[in-house]
Amino acid sequence: MKAAVFQGPGRIAWQDVPDPGIEDPADVIVRVDVVTICGTDLHILKGDVPEVTPGRILGHEAVGTVVEAGGDVRTVRPGDRVLISCISACGRCRFCRESRYGQCRGGGGWILGHLVDGTQAEYVRVPFADLSVHPLPESIAGSDAVLLADIFPTSYEVGVLNGAVRPADTVVVVGAGPIGLAAVATAGFYSPGRIVAVDLAESRLAAARALGADATVNADEGPEQLVADLTEGLGADVVMEAVGVPEAFEMCTRMVRPGGRVANIGVHGKPAALHLEDLWIKDVTITTGLVDTSSTPMLLRMMAAGRLPSAELITHRFELGEMEEAYEVFGRAAETGAVKVALGGPQHTVVSVPDAPAG
Repeated sequence: MKAAVFQGPGRIAWQDVPDPGIEDPADVIVRVDVVTICGTDLHILKGDVPEVTPGRILGHEAVGTVVEAGGDVRTVRPGDRVLISCISACGRCRFCRESRYGQCRGGGGWILGHLVDGTQAEYVRVPFADLSVHPLPESIAGSDAVLLADIFPTSYEVGVLNGAVRPADTVVVVGAGPIGLAAVATAGFYSPGRIVAVDLAESRLAAARALGADATVNADEGPEQLVADLTEGLGADVVMEAVGVPEAFEMCTRMVRPGGRVANIGVHGKPAALHLEDLWIKDVTITTGLVDTSSTPMLLRMMAAGRLPSAELITHRFELGEMEEAYEVFGRAAETGAVKVALGGPQHTVVSVPDAPAG
């Protein structure tokens, strides 16, 4: 098969690799129908995630069709259309029993495209399938459903829930990439008083407004002053960092009010200064986190009911074999206007499922 293989910092290739096979009775093999690229994949290419070694197939978000299932799999079977979660869960360890799947100690957590081969390929092996893939209704398009693999649960859990967004809050989202935009959309579940989006790209600020941001501001044009003006100098109740660079995190800590919450969502590859000389007296709560995807079933129901906006997020579409071009476009988002890219599309191949034995 073909797959996107990490060659080392700054290098990726769409090349021939061996087909995956069942390695454990809890595995499934999925034919990838729609896949996307994450900001985390760009961090990997920059060398920010040293655990990813050359030769690894990248990707942790996809929609596809099960073509083979191990003997212990109970929730899906060949022929089923599924969402592949970015997080795999063994279901047995302490953290999985607490629904904190991102911290799984039984061989799961964020492993796809990180510690094992990922989804940016024609086929992918998915471990712990019963808790790591979700059957999809036919009413949800693959290019919409793929947004539930990572960005919506990440933004909702690590941003909105960790930030404890409440009615009438002033919420600031720093970074209007895919994660930040999904945070804008899901923060709206809790009726905040206003949502402010901060970014450098006008195209992304426009997308934030379409998804529910009440105000937008370029990061170079005084976002801290805008937030102060909107809150009579108090600061925001909740500030979410969705960039992953020190300057963005430090800006967040300057914009939060006393007693407020800073929810870090971004993937950081460099140290950020924590100015405790200013923060120690402000009763500020700072949270970090890796998504657990425990909210995915709820978000899937919301999408099926038409309550989760998604159309504004997919800006560029490619064939699966155009992976290298898609990386180029997504990696130059400020120039291309890319928000989220989708590769692949609807497939109607009939998968033959053997009849069950008589009796």
